[in-house]
Amino acid sequence: MREVNATMKYQIEKAVADIGVKVVFGSVEGVDNTGRNPEWEAERKVRLENLQKRFDGLDIHGDEVFEGYHILHDKSGVKRRKNIPSSENLIKMLLKHGDMPFINQVVDIYNVISMESRLCVAAHNLDKVDGNLTVRFSDGTEKYIPLGQKQPVPMNPHEYCYCDDSNEVLCRLEIRQVNKTKVDENVRDILL
Repeated sequence: MREVNATMKYQIEKAVADIGVKVVFGSVEGVDNTGRNPEWEAERKVRLENLQKRFDGLDIHGDEVFEGYHILHDKSGVKRRKNIPSSENLIKMLLKHGDMPFINQVVDIYNVISMESRLCVAAHNLDKVDGNLTVRFSDGTEKYIPLGQKQPVPMNPHEYCYCDDSNEVLCRLEIRQVNKTKVDENVRDILL
């Protein structure tokens, strides 16, 4: 186990690491996520325009980062077509609509970073995480309430997921976060 902050530890189970999943955790405390910042708004506009130019005509299947996620899904028995990495989804949305919906500053910033790096970046409300965090293969007993859902959704066995000590999924693969730890304007401490 490694420490994320003074009270929380994380680990990645060997079986998940053995298929090639790599994870970096960090925390930021004392965030002010209220309102909108004019500096960020200007920066956001430039970055999104640059991303549109950069990814115009992108061959998703020829991209080594996106293909890497799909290989991890193959090793987990997860169908590629229905389980798109979040960074790939974000880029497709940007190219289709020419913009991204503003949710809040933290979400906006990590979405832009995710698109720029093509890596799946996520933030969670650290105060809502129960105990420690383990990246492991699901066994089907986990509680999983994806963002936007009100009721639990069954987890398929053998999908890698990020679970806290209460056996609740905080992120399924790198495609879907959950209501429990969503980042809203009231968040002060975040887990990345």
